[in-house]
Amino acid sequence: MEGKASLSRLQLSNFKLNVLLQVTLAINENTPVDQLLEKFRTILCDDLNIGKVLMFSYNQKWRRILMSGVDRAVADGIRVENDLQYYKQITNLTASLNPNLAQFDTIIPVYHHERPIAYVIIGDIEEEGLGMSPTIKHLYFIQTLANIIMVAIENRNLFNENVRQEGIKKELELASRMQTMLIPNPATLPNNDLLHVSAYYLPHFDVGGDYYDWIKLNDSEFCFCIADVSGKGISAALLMSNFQANLRALTGAKMSISEIVNKLNAKVIENVNGEKFITLFIGFYNTDTHKLTYINAGHNPPIYFDAASGEVSQLMLGCMGIGMLDEIPKINIGEIAVNPGSRIICFTDGTVEIENSERKAFGTEPIEQLIKRDDEIDKLIDKLIDKLDKHKGPEGDFFDDITILGIEFK
Repeated sequence: MEGKASLSRLQLSNFKLNVLLQVTLAINENTPVDQLLEKFRTILCDDLNIGKVLMFSYNQKWRRILMSGVDRAVADGIRVENDLQYYKQITNLTASLNPNLAQFDTIIPVYHHERPIAYVIIGDIEEEGLGMSPTIKHLYFIQTLANIIMVAIENRNLFNENVRQEGIKKELELASRMQTMLIPNPATLPNNDLLHVSAYYLPHFDVGGDYYDWIKLNDSEFCFCIADVSGKGISAALLMSNFQANLRALTGAKMSISEIVNKLNAKVIENVNGEKFITLFIGFYNTDTHKLTYINAGHNPPIYFDAASGEVSQLMLGCMGIGMLDEIPKINIGEIAVNPGSRIICFTDGTVEIENSERKAFGTEPIEQLIKRDDEIDKLIDKLIDKLDKHKGPEGDFFDDITILGIEFK
């Protein structure tokens, strides 16, 4: 009898070693997950004579990944969060609040780095066959096997996620470069005896929903604008890219400023169906007549400094944001006779809404004070950025895109 028992133990040990070797080789050969789980099911059901098997795993959320010999209604009635998560060790089920668990014998939790990554529930355990009875002394082998398989699956998921994230990162880098190409390089903006234009652009993410532009229409006429899409990220950047293409096409069609704004509104409605909108400040300036015509479509009012009077004002005339309604009910057009030395500083809401450690917003007052100073417009913008940085403090962060466009009229 003792010899037979020793032989049985030897057979069982050899079986376990052989199973572990097969599973390890399958993992090393990058066997698909469904095949690994089928191998696990075969070991439990065919070799260890277990009649019912359920397995749940965690990847972003808990889900069932294996079911054998179990009625689907019973399996659907078991929730990890409600029924399993308080089991920290192998437990024989003698009673449970959930009657669906009464059909099973044992719960085997699988932990990795002190957190649960899977639960195996087994039932209808047979004590016959090959001397490999899945009694309590063999449940730790099942737990070890499940742990090996689940850690391998988790590592594979992490690797795939890293690959996916790296792909997204490269796509964002490409999108960022493309967006940068769409926005004028500050070095290409006019700086002559008629105009001095300067700009600053800092997207919160790799790509942003802010936009500014400077468009030369002819030798004496220019169009400039600053805009901001509601929301952030890729969708905002794509909408803004489309908006820029439409704006450039419309400004080249010799339309009036109100016609351009109405056409832009129709295009945005067509593209996003009211799910997003764009705030826009658009201006046309003639260097011969020194006349500025503008529309503020729901945007933060630019700060205007009149060099002749020394007064500072906000350019507010216009209409609602682009894409808020199918049709813009009314547009008020602003007109200014620009005196030499006058300036405009346009900005998006990320500039004035940034808060300090006391949750106080930056506001427009620092801009209104700066614009009066006797400095070149690019120096004023540099000082504005410096003030913004000091306002948020070393521990703060820019939580939105920041875009600034400054113009000095000579």
